[in-house]
Amino acid sequence: MEVKSYRTIWISDLHIGSTQCQADVLLDFLKYNESEKLYLVGDIIDFWALSKKMFWPTSHNTVIQKILRKARHGTQVIYVPGNHDENVREYDKYVFGDIVVKNADYHTTAAGKRFLVVHGDEYDTIAQYHRWVAKLGSAGYDFLIELNRVIRAVRKLCGVSSHFSLAQFIKYKVKNIVQFISDYEESIVSTLKTEGLDGVICGHIHHAEIKNIDEFLYVNTGDFVESCTAIVEHQDGSLELINWLHENPEMDPDNIPATS
Repeated sequence: MEVKSYRTIWISDLHIGSTQCQADVLLDFLKYNESEKLYLVGDIIDFWALSKKMFWPTSHNTVIQKILRKARHGTQVIYVPGNHDENVREYDKYVFGDIVVKNADYHTTAAGKRFLVVHGDEYDTIAQYHRWVAKLGSAGYDFLIELNRVIRAVRKLCGVSSHFSLAQFIKYKVKNIVQFISDYEESIVSTLKTEGLDGVICGHIHHAEIKNIDEFLYVNTGDFVESCTAIVEHQDGSLELINWLHENPEMDPDNIPATS
C-alpha cells in the first residue's frame, strides 16, 4: 500500500491502556499516513481504564513509540487532552518528547478556514456536571464492546457477516442517545459560532462526522475503538473523513481468517 501524505491529520479517542483500543489498526494507519501536523484530540491514554486494571500490551507501547518517532522526524504533534486523560491538562503548553500539550488549539487550513481543536467534553453537560454518570456510561460502553466481540464470533460461525457493532446499533436505535449526540453537536456549535470561527474539530462521543450546522462546520474525528476513523486535511485545505477499515480492508477483523 502506498503511503499518503497530508497537510494535517486529526485522530482521537485511541484509549491506549484499555482493552478496547484497536492498536493494530491504529499502527497500520500511522504507518501508511504521514502529515506535516498531527493532532491527538483527547482520550489518547485511558487513565480511567488503567486505574481499574493495568493493561499495557506491546502494541500499545509501539503506538506511543510510533507517535514519538513521527515527532522526532519533523511532524508537528499537538496533544489536546480529553476527559479520560484529563490529568495531562495540568501540563498545558509543556513539551514532552517533541510533543506539545495544548488544552485547546486554533488551526487555520490551507484554504484559510479557522477551526477550534478541542476534545469536546467541555461541551458535554453529563461529563462536566455528572461525572459519576459519565463513568457509569463509560463502563457500560466497555461492556457493549466486549459483548460485541462474542456476537461477531457467533455471527461468523453461523456464516452471517460479522461486521456488526452493538454499541453503534444502540446509538442509532435508542432515542435518548440519538438525542444526546444531536444536543452535543448543537451545544458546541451554538457556543462557538459567534467567536469568529469557521468550525470546530473535536472527538469525545465516538461518532465521526463532517457536517454544516447553521453555516458552521462541525467535524468529529470518531475513534480507534470501533469505527477507526480520522480526519485529514489535503494540501488544498479540504477536509476528509477517513475510515481506515474501509481504506485497508485487510485490517478488518471480518477479513482475518479464524485460527483453529
